[in-house]
Amino acid sequence: MKTILIIEDDELIRNNLLEILELEGFRGIEAENGRIGIQKARAYHPDLILCDVCMPELDGYEVLENLRSHTQTATIPVIFLTAKSEKNDIRQGMNSGADDYLVKPCSVSELLGAISSRLKKQAVLVERYSEQQKQATAAIRRGAMLDSLTHLPTRGLLHQHLHNLMSSFADLHSSQGMAVLCLNLQRFHVVNSRFGHVTGDIVLQMVANRLSKAVQSNGFLARLSGDQFGIVLRDIAPSELAEFAQFLLDRVTLPCMIDGYEIRFHANIGMTWTDDPQGTPQDLLTQAETAQHWCQQPGTNRHRLYDSDLDALEVERRLIEMDLTKAIERSEFQVHYQPQADLRTGKIMGMESLVRWHHPERGVISPTKFIPVAEELGLIVPLGEWVLKTACQHAKLWQRCYFQPLRVSVNLSMRQFQQANLPQRVEAILAETGLDPKLLTLELTESCVMQDVESTIITLKALKKLGIEISIDDFGTGYSSLNYLYQLPIDALKIDRSFVKQIHVSEGAIAISKAIISMAKGLKLHIVAEGIEDKKQLEFFRKRGCDAIQGFLYSPPISADEMEALLIADRRLQLSAA
Repeated sequence: MKTILIIEDDELIRNNLLEILELEGFRGIEAENGRIGIQKARAYHPDLILCDVCMPELDGYEVLENLRSHTQTATIPVIFLTAKSEKNDIRQGMNSGADDYLVKPCSVSELLGAISSRLKKQAVLVERYSEQQKQATAAIRRGAMLDSLTHLPTRGLLHQHLHNLMSSFADLHSSQGMAVLCLNLQRFHVVNSRFGHVTGDIVLQMVANRLSKAVQSNGFLARLSGDQFGIVLRDIAPSELAEFAQFLLDRVTLPCMIDGYEIRFHANIGMTWTDDPQGTPQDLLTQAETAQHWCQQPGTNRHRLYDSDLDALEVERRLIEMDLTKAIERSEFQVHYQPQADLRTGKIMGMESLVRWHHPERGVISPTKFIPVAEELGLIVPLGEWVLKTACQHAKLWQRCYFQPLRVSVNLSMRQFQQANLPQRVEAILAETGLDPKLLTLELTESCVMQDVESTIITLKALKKLGIEISIDDFGTGYSSLNYLYQLPIDALKIDRSFVKQIHVSEGAIAISKAIISMAKGLKLHIVAEGIEDKKQLEFFRKRGCDAIQGFLYSPPISADEMEALLIADRRLQLSAA
């Protein structure tokens, strides 16, 4: 089905054109002005564009100039559809690069005739290009096999291409340089497990097709492994890489509609650049893969350029990887707790459990360093289950020395949450430890619950049947859709510390915090502000109706023994008079 983009500010005309196109078997996309039209042209890459000339913000001539100046939209046929009927107007439109010019009102036959003519001409050009590509592909096949699923060159062929480019680089007289990019689809196994490998293969084929269109003749594209692709670019400046990488990410991560399902996923890109290639092709590819790995870390962008500092980080990661399995066996992990104080009474009403690694030689290793490695190795599941069990044991014990209900919160990783038997495992731990289910809260991040909303709701309902509570952690930093949020069977929101920290210096942080509190109250959710470090932050959230706080103002994360002593002492948060 051919896709046609309609850029028209008159809603009646726009809807009429959409109806005509749909009746003729086209897929119609609409844009109410030139700026939005340009955005949709880049996002959807339509087969043809119908564009009005007289529009607010950007007129048709400016839209056309913008489209022709960008590689990804330069070849899309554009037909002007306008009331401007003077000969000079028509001449101006054609001179500016329009493929045809129709004067409103025009008949349906005139419109469809113009569309048919332009699509046929475009098909001839595409066929000619495809023939050239087939010839090139045939030449590649003679040298090596293509990937059977995506029909892209394999890793071996990319090595060969890199070798040839590096060998002849000095003779190219390029003033720019060359780059190697490694693109990875994040957590693609989730797509396979949720929708099946057949659907997963279709998604990979769609990704390969999108990449092929985006890269075109500007570079060499290959499939490196299951969900990883490599790209070699020549004659490119380092300043151009970030924009190009973002362009690739925007194209690749568009939702895939397959069998009625809208499949979403994320990607990241590692890059390396040189104007004096040394070493082997594998050296450059390793640099790109290292950068790609580290742009998955929390707080980083979805694309990253390699630098030598990453080598030291990679060495440390390898050491952590080697010691991590032994750490579980040797009981080197401990659970610490950060208390949460009730903003009405100042008393402790609960605590968050936090895992800590005490390495016998390297001392305390930060969770930000070992948690991602545990996720990657699949060790986060047994580690997370141990934390849950230990926290429940401690919470049960502390009920005896604290004369009111005390709730313990435990964070679940995405991999833990996606276990098919998670509700059964939680139920078994509650039964084994004897903890009242209503005193357990499981904390999930926004990105975790929004990964697959339908499955999330099913799992959350199963957990809620056990009697436990569900909290969304770090709220405001992910990508929650408010359309889904009210459907989720949750009990609490935790306002992320990044907003708390900026409360005194950022109007935006204040506005977002107020909005989150107002929304949570409307949904009758318990509200916790985390990362409270001073009295001003405390009073801000107290006055606006937060239920509890957590942070260094009251207590840092402490050991189980220290937590028990704090409970026995019944030390309360100091609150000013209302």
